[in-house]
Amino acid sequence: MKRTRLNRQSWIDAGLKALVAEGPNALAAEPLARQLGTTKGSFYWHFRDVPDFQKAVVKDWQSRAFADVVDALAEDGNAEQRLRRFGKRVLADKQDPAMRAWARTDKTVARALSQVDTERLTYLGNLLRQLGITNPEFAQSALAALIGLPQIGGKTRPAHAFDTLADLVVALQ
Repeated sequence: MKRTRLNRQSWIDAGLKALVAEGPNALAAEPLARQLGTTKGSFYWHFRDVPDFQKAVVKDWQSRAFADVVDALAEDGNAEQRLRRFGKRVLADKQDPAMRAWARTDKTVARALSQVDTERLTYLGNLLRQLGITNPEFAQSALAALIGLPQIGGKTRPAHAFDTLADLVVALQ
């Protein structure tokens, strides 16, 4: 069997994929090595141990989530357009619900998630103020919708449901 040479990011990407598919217990050297068609030695070449790998996975997700907020800040368009795009961007992150599930049992993940949520909440609050909504609880409600919509079933897709919330915001102007 030919072994594949992997870099650190390849392992992190595989870890994020496994986290979404199977949860945090899938973030282990042996099953990931099998999945990637390589040896555990490759894993330990890039990471001291499984906790080191798990920290790298969290940091990678957190960095991308922060970058999404920075990218949103740089976007053109009025506040309504940016609100809708930001909602779609957050809802498109399939790793977010997996991180939230993991955060229930891991304080490091919970801390990273809280930091991301703080940045998202600040951004949402600024957008809503531009739209004339100054009550900070509404920004919390918008973030809660973005967090919760992927978790519930129903006929309406989460992005459409968030657009309905944005319609309400615009109607309140």
